[in-house]
Amino acid sequence: MFGAWGEPDHDTSIATIHAALDAGINFIDTADVYSQGESEIIVGKALAGRRDDVVLATKVNMQMGVPVEAQAFTKGDPNKRGNSRRWIVSEVESSLRRLNTDWIDLYQIHRPDPDTDIEETLGALTDLQRQGKIRAFGSSTFPAHQIVQAQWVSERRALGRFVTEQPPYSLLVRGIEADVLPVAQEYGMGVLPWSPLASGWLAGGYRKDTDLPDSRRRTRLPARYDMSNPENQRKLDAADALGQLADDAGLSLIHLALAFVMNHPAVTAPIIGPRTLDHLKSQLGATEVTLTTDILDRIDEIVPPGLTISRSDQGYQTPALTDPYLRRRRSG
Repeated sequence: MFGAWGEPDHDTSIATIHAALDAGINFIDTADVYSQGESEIIVGKALAGRRDDVVLATKVNMQMGVPVEAQAFTKGDPNKRGNSRRWIVSEVESSLRRLNTDWIDLYQIHRPDPDTDIEETLGALTDLQRQGKIRAFGSSTFPAHQIVQAQWVSERRALGRFVTEQPPYSLLVRGIEADVLPVAQEYGMGVLPWSPLASGWLAGGYRKDTDLPDSRRRTRLPARYDMSNPENQRKLDAADALGQLADDAGLSLIHLALAFVMNHPAVTAPIIGPRTLDHLKSQLGATEVTLTTDILDRIDEIVPPGLTISRSDQGYQTPALTDPYLRRRRSG
């Protein structure tokens, strides 16, 4: 949420990062695509003189070279996205430059790439690791079967392996409980869930019989907050019920949501995305929250285990579902 996608003022963003470091946070995650590199630049500025104090992570895969305001209208240069050796080797240098660092602790593949064999991707990452440009590498929003496939290829081809997975996970997005989390545990992978507040739905402002809160994310991605969509209406119903549960427990919904994600034994640490210092302060206390069995059981009643209410929150749609020609026989 730093840069054009969220907080445009660099000094404000840097102050928020410094406050997080001072509070004991020691892991920072960004991506090349966030505000088209601007987020990495801000993080690099913030870590000047403090680089050794953090585990620094970034990601590669999504479209680069497109102005932020035009991203919704153009696909951009196909040579500036994906998981090919050519793009990974090129883009890691850009990330290192923007982050003003000699190495990246965790370099993640932001999404699967159906046009690139996973062996090519793992080979490129292994070479970068051996060169010292990255310390470790992981995946983000990979389906369980592709996580397994990547582990098999690493073993059979004597390549480095994904040591982390960064999936979407929250009270409203529980699909990974069915397969991704058990698979990650099986392979000893760290799990770093993104959007534990469900893109703001669990920040406390989405309640029945109230005006929906304004937000930059809602302005940028209006379809995800369109109440004419039945899935969004079901999310509102669940968010309202969860808000009432938090009220009854004497907790903020933010703390309830973060504590829930941290409670799963497969989860290493959720990734928070504060845009402002106030956002950060509202989230820090969640580490002190312990959820009782009664609260966890009530959560399961509101949103059953393994359920993701809206498909748009899954973060990745396999081409087998999005491309009709992959699931229909051609006639004639």
